[in-house]
Amino acid sequence: MTATALREIRFPQNDAEIGSVPMEALVRRQLEVLGEDPDRDGLLKTPERVARSLSWLTQGYGMTAAEVMGDALFEETHESMVMVRDIEVYSMCEHHMLPFFGKAYIAR
Repeated sequence: MTATALREIRFPQNDAEIGSVPMEALVRRQLEVLGEDPDRDGLLKTPERVARSLSWLTQGYGMTAAEVMGDALFEETHESMVMVRDIEVYSMCEHHMLPFFGKAYIAR
């Protein structure tokens, strides 16, 4: 994929694009299914906190590569291998929806 194509990738980022049920309502229902009382003191603001944290953890879906990387994304012709190391990566497991982090290494 070219740098130009990477700059144009964009994913849904708001309720109109991903559905109409507010995240807080889904988290509240999840707590109920788990047998918790979402109205008890310790959980009163949990649906709002979880919705905000998921929004932050997935904010990259609403961004293009150019917005994330700025002027660090460019095309270059070369004869030798180019390697970038220790790129911090933060994401969410698609099977469990749990956050994870690590380092990426890219060579071309």
